[in-house]
Amino acid sequence: MATRAGLDSETIVQKAAELADKGGLDTLSMATLASELGVRPPALYHYFAGLAGLRRQLSLLGLQEVSVRVGQAVQGKAGDDAVLALAHALRDFASVHPGLYEAASRAPDLEDREWQVAGREVVETMIRALAAYRLSDDATRLVVRMLRSIVHGCVSLERIGGFGLPNVNDETFGCLLGALLDYLAGHLAGKGA
Repeated sequence: MATRAGLDSETIVQKAAELADKGGLDTLSMATLASELGVRPPALYHYFAGLAGLRRQLSLLGLQEVSVRVGQAVQGKAGDDAVLALAHALRDFASVHPGLYEAASRAPDLEDREWQVAGREVVETMIRALAAYRLSDDATRLVVRMLRSIVHGCVSLERIGGFGLPNVNDETFGCLLGALLDYLAGHLAGKGA
């Protein structure tokens, strides 16, 4: 089948990202995407190995964008300032691009080197942001998971109105980050810093 003039993989992924951000990653289908692009669904298979291949590309795009945003957010910052900047950059990205955030949050396929590298870049930026706390490798990775869990939990609950009270999203997020910073301060105090 001939491809539509002007259609390329980047255009398709960008449209898929828009649709995922608008309706959620799980609502994205090849049929809906093809309709939005003005082609028949089989035309998309020229570019991607089905929906799984398209979602992989969305994960890569999301990870690239997260990497840039968190890198910029933490640049020149250390300690608590870096942790707060990192958390807010992740939360802001999730709020603006919920579909891409969801795609980027999925664990990479263990056999997919490109996906593994993209995920590792984000994690390494987070690890560098925690350097001032002088954590062991295991403790650093735990804190990365804790930070991701705080952001993801708050973002997910905010998205569905899960707090059920007005004006509590920022307060809740701030208190959870404060608890994480207290945890890190306790670690430093335990080291005699």
